[in-house]
Amino acid sequence: MGLLSYITILPEFAFTLPEINPAWRTVLWNSLIYNPSSPLQLSSAFMIVALLFFLGISATLHNRRRARNLFTTLFSLYLYYKLSGPYLILLLLIALSDYFMARGVAGTNSQKRRKLLVALSVTVNVSILVFFKANGVFAEFVESLSKGGISLSKIAVPAGISFFCFQSISYVVDSYRGKISPLKHFSDYLFLLSFFPKMFLGPLVRNSDFIAQMQREDISISKEDVGQATRMIILGTLKFCILSKIIGQFFVAPAFAGTLGDDGFTALMAVYAFTIQLYCDFSGYTDLATGISLLVGYRLPLNFNLPYHSATITEFWRRWHISLSSWLRDYLYIPLGGNRRGTFRTYLNLLLTMILGGLWHGVGLMFLLWGLWHGVLLCLHKLWMQFVPGAVPLGKDLPLWRRTAGIFFTFNAVAFGWLMFRSPDWTCFSTILTDIFGNFSLSTIPQTIVANRPAFSAILIAYLLHVLPSSLIPRLDRFCTAIRLPGQALLLSLTIWVALQIDAIFFATASNALPIYANF
Repeated sequence: MGLLSYITILPEFAFTLPEINPAWRTVLWNSLIYNPSSPLQLSSAFMIVALLFFLGISATLHNRRRARNLFTTLFSLYLYYKLSGPYLILLLLIALSDYFMARGVAGTNSQKRRKLLVALSVTVNVSILVFFKANGVFAEFVESLSKGGISLSKIAVPAGISFFCFQSISYVVDSYRGKISPLKHFSDYLFLLSFFPKMFLGPLVRNSDFIAQMQREDISISKEDVGQATRMIILGTLKFCILSKIIGQFFVAPAFAGTLGDDGFTALMAVYAFTIQLYCDFSGYTDLATGISLLVGYRLPLNFNLPYHSATITEFWRRWHISLSSWLRDYLYIPLGGNRRGTFRTYLNLLLTMILGGLWHGVGLMFLLWGLWHGVLLCLHKLWMQFVPGAVPLGKDLPLWRRTAGIFFTFNAVAFGWLMFRSPDWTCFSTILTDIFGNFSLSTIPQTIVANRPAFSAILIAYLLHVLPSSLIPRLDRFCTAIRLPGQALLLSLTIWVALQIDAIFFATASNALPIYANF
């Protein structure tokens, strides 16, 4: 009997499906479809429900590698589609391109062909990054030349594009260097590239480490893993969903917009506020990503290690965004020659690496200056270690008074750099500096603090969290591990509930609940 015959007799066996409430039908449809006017918010209630669904299904697949990896990949792509819509196609094309390039690198003995494929991968990925990141600058440039006669629409930057492009480049380069064997199945590489906790904002994982984890047949999650994940999710929620938002919306944003006044104390506190806001935002997200990964059996690398405890600028870059700084070292600084080609080339390579690291965040004058600033600081510290007796790269090797002075200097040097990073243009940057050094009055301090009590309270709590000794972290992990599973679930639920209540009260009208680094 043909297909048509089966279709014609189906009505005889028809049954009535329960009618879905129109309201629920709308909710279901909206949960599946990308809405450009209301994209996915990573700190929303919908995201929490989606994560609970993911964790529940993943728990049933802990000993089924292929099914587990396929489900995780599909869920990751679904989240990316909900966040970025049609840019999902771009992610798939990059994955497909570099998957075959890596296999081509491993499948030929021709050194010329191998280098050509690596160069092609780098060119494609960098061109995509430049296209999206330079689009806004190009549009503004054309508009200024035409004196407003030509108006070009700015193309939105796809979420996480820098991270998955860098990850994809490193995969092809690692294949060329022989550090990894290219994955046989495209679905496996897509899993590596799109694993959702790290896809949007990193950290940039070592391909060899993550491939080894994803190829395990069984997933084993210890009590210690659950305890550590609980601590990370609680602290990450506090930093990312509460403190960062309060500091940003109630002080940083209006201060940089010039609506809080032009006194020097407000300007100075805006710089210090953004310094801790950025840390809370990015390290908080990283804590959440790492905690969620632990709950499904994957360990992501440490990305932040109390960076404002650094006593030297070299130490800062070993503590801040560790995965990016090590990526820049391994895939940019060392290929440029590192410190192997004499003193002049060492300093030049260092400057170029940091400048390109700045432009990676965005094509613009302020990002270039930020990268140049850190390059100059690193070069000066190298000179300092070369000529000053007792100078060392890390603060732990310094006497207490020198370490204290080093922390003070390094923190303020980094904060000054963050002013460049946050300022949309030179005018904003110079205005804030002028206010700090030309309009500072002690008399304005009390009224500024009183007028911005919620923001200053959040700033104080954020800095207190950061200055806590690092030895406290293992104690918190042991405490969370000692609690039974219902207690851990209760702690997590209470933390998330508080975050949602604060979000509903203070940020209901906020236009963007994405992390700051999602812009890069």
